Amino acid sequence: MLQKEKENSKVDLLLRPNNFDSFIGQEKLKKSLSLMLKAAKQRQEACDHLLFYGPPGLGKTSLAYIVASEMGFKIRTINGPSLKRPGDVAAILTNVLDKEIIFIDEAHRIPPEVGEMFYPALEENKLYLTIGKGPSARIMKFDLPNFTLIASTTRLSFLSLPLRSRFGGVFKVNYYPQKDIEKILERSADILGIKITSQAKKMIAAASRFTPRMANRLLKRSRDYAQVYSEREINENVVKNVFKILSIDKLGLEKVEREIIEVLSKSEKPIGLKTISAVIGEEKETIEEVYEPYLIKLGFIRKCSQGRVITEKGKRYLKTTN
Repeated sequence: MLQKEKENSKVDLLLRPNNFDSFIGQEKLKKSLSLMLKAAKQRQEACDHLLFYGPPGLGKTSLAYIVASEMGFKIRTINGPSLKRPGDVAAILTNVLDKEIIFIDEAHRIPPEVGEMFYPALEENKLYLTIGKGPSARIMKFDLPNFTLIASTTRLSFLSLPLRSRFGGVFKVNYYPQKDIEKILERSADILGIKITSQAKKMIAAASRFTPRMANRLLKRSRDYAQVYSEREINENVVKNVFKILSIDKLGLEKVEREIIEVLSKSEKPIGLKTISAVIGEEKETIEEVYEPYLIKLGFIRKCSQGRVITEKGKRYLKTTN
């Protein structure tokens, strides 16, 4: 099992874009970010601190590594949940190198009192440590080298405003249109050394939930199927069978998402998240963070102050699937 995970990780790294040319989509973001990096390189300075936000699977981590590659800096990755105490931040900052990039993933999971440690580091390149307690406590100041902090988050509102305001560049990574997903699939299929038909590419893109991560995941499972059943290419039949195995429909909707729509279809009035959770047997946090965003993006459900309601588009979807 561990060997399989290692192999999947290697494939994921292989598919990850390593420069702006290989990063498909997000053109406005790339143009603005590229300008910042070029200006910083011309001044021979570290780039401003950067914050990337948006739903999971859209390439925020890839962008962080592209920044490091473009600037020619080393990058160190840290998971936000691992920063539990102010001392954890102090340990990182006291060891930061000149022109180094510190990338914090899931930054919204850093406790507010811990995040405050970054304020002077981002604004003044300084670290303040309180030594001792009570009347005898004293504050020590440390000058930090020129470094760049890159943070990524799926929950921008969970970051405090003072922390957000200290980033020199704040970029929203948006969902991808189908044409960009198809281009990503072309690139990934080429890297994996497998042929894919135009129709199969469209089918996977339509079920990708507008995210490259899901598109590549479906492509890899289709490659597995084609290999096991001796198919020369990923075609329409291969993709259909993969969708059946994964229990998803042509839009990439899972069983839980279809259940949410069905629950809402039984009432003309809004239904609260707690009620939906009880009916389908899924945690309300999971519904809100994992399943709802895609249903809202598709226009199948709508949030309001009283709860959730199904839209006309959602009703039409149910009619075509029942």
